[in-house]
Amino acid sequence: MKSYHDLEIYKISFELFIETHRFSYFLPKQELYELGSQIRRSADSINSNIVEGYGRRKYKNDFLRFLNYAHASNLETINHLKKISILYPEAIDLSSDLSNKYDKLGVKIYNFIDYVSREWRL
Repeated sequence: MKSYHDLEIYKISFELFIETHRFSYFLPKQELYELGSQIRRSADSINSNIVEGYGRRKYKNDFLRFLNYAHASNLETINHLKKISILYPEAIDLSSDLSNKYDKLGVKIYNFIDYVSREWRL
């Protein structure tokens, strides 16, 4: 692994960030700076914490801490998507699709945390 670009969780979280960011702009205008902003920030946080954690990979505990932040932001994003699906039923198909993708990402992040915890050596 030469770069964080090689991490599957980075690749998936980056693509999901782009998809979520675009999705958020289809929310009603009054949500643009409320729920829309929150979901954009939480989706960005997943990806950014993976990158920052990788930058601290020489310090296993720092790496794990940032991966845990990424996992927590993933859960936050899923929660925002649930709110959107309830408040805006017309967005339920897209929000459910994104939520399923974030569920799968959450499993991958969790498994990577477990791997780093048990096996990480530089």
